[in-house]
Amino acid sequence: MAKAIKVNLDLLLVQKKKKLKDLSEEVGITMANLSTLKRGKGKAIRFSTLLALCEALDCTPGDLLELEELTQQSN
Repeated sequence: MAKAIKVNLDLLLVQKKKKLKDLSEEVGITMANLSTLKRGKGKAIRFSTLLALCEALDCTPGDLLELEELTQQSN
């Protein structure tokens, strides 16, 4: 079965009561890049970015990123 990395940025923002704009300013990442990551469309993330996000959200990489199994949809 195929697997994918799920980004839990939306969930963490709600839990930490933070806005994407505030997180962007705090970690120095553009809104566009954070939005891409939030939607799960990013292709890669630098460890320095992951660390900055984890510090800003007071979480671990495992809280932010999750391995999920993709279900095969029939037509």
